[in-house]
Amino acid sequence: MSGKVRKAVFPVAGMGTRFLPATKVVPKELLPVVDKPLIQYVVEEAAAAGVEEFIFVTSRGKGAIEDHFDIAYELHATLEARGKAEALTILDDILKEPGKIKSVRQMKPLGLGHAVWCARDLIGDEPFAVMSPDDLVLTKGSCIGELIEAHEQTGGNVVAVEDVPRDQTSRYGILDTPNAADRLAVVEGLVEKPKPEDAPSTLSIIGRYVLLPEVFEHLSKHERGAGNEIQLTDAMAKMIGKYPFHGLRFAGERFDCGDKLGWLQANMAYAMERDDLGDGARAIIDRYK
Repeated sequence: MSGKVRKAVFPVAGMGTRFLPATKVVPKELLPVVDKPLIQYVVEEAAAAGVEEFIFVTSRGKGAIEDHFDIAYELHATLEARGKAEALTILDDILKEPGKIKSVRQMKPLGLGHAVWCARDLIGDEPFAVMSPDDLVLTKGSCIGELIEAHEQTGGNVVAVEDVPRDQTSRYGILDTPNAADRLAVVEGLVEKPKPEDAPSTLSIIGRYVLLPEVFEHLSKHERGAGNEIQLTDAMAKMIGKYPFHGLRFAGERFDCGDKLGWLQANMAYAMERDDLGDGARAIIDRYK
């Protein structure tokens, strides 16, 4: 089935162990890129694409993510008393209408597929987006918005893809496609984290998906895949041939913020794009060349 994409799922239950000790008490999704946390960037990306409901799949210790999108009454009152109008506007822009942000717990770390499955009752019988805060896409538009447009054209599943070095295919879900060079590639197969010699291509899935609700039929079986986890890629693969399925080469540059160097690179790239910080950021880079 096809339809309007109104809801987005944000898997934010991970422990963020690669960023310890910074993530001992602070959720990785709240690590800043310049002056906004990762999760805010992807929520804003979804909102820009017309998404109306934002579903966080959380775990114990992740309450600060929900708090970030809530009213901070003491802070608000203090800023108001001090006449900090600009700061108040920044905080007000984060807020969504009551009921638009929802959350559900993933009680055990059983993989991305399991995290998405946990949101099934909040999604219902309609197409939806899945967005990983680990992946930031610096673009003038909206990466998930491009996927939603492609879904409206094709009526099926659409995943964001980019080429990776062949020696890194074991880190990603890889497409088997007859037209890998095209912007919209037909998906004939998916392989989760294949060895370089076994990879059907170097076209990898990043953390942006538009999926049909039929994916829950396969996720509900809780079949284990790579890493003994319930893989979203495996469930999507079972839909190939039954529904249209495409990989979209998106506009912009993607940063892997689940990796320390990727996160640092994102901070510099986003800073250089800003009028108030660009010159200073470039000067810092020049200093350390």
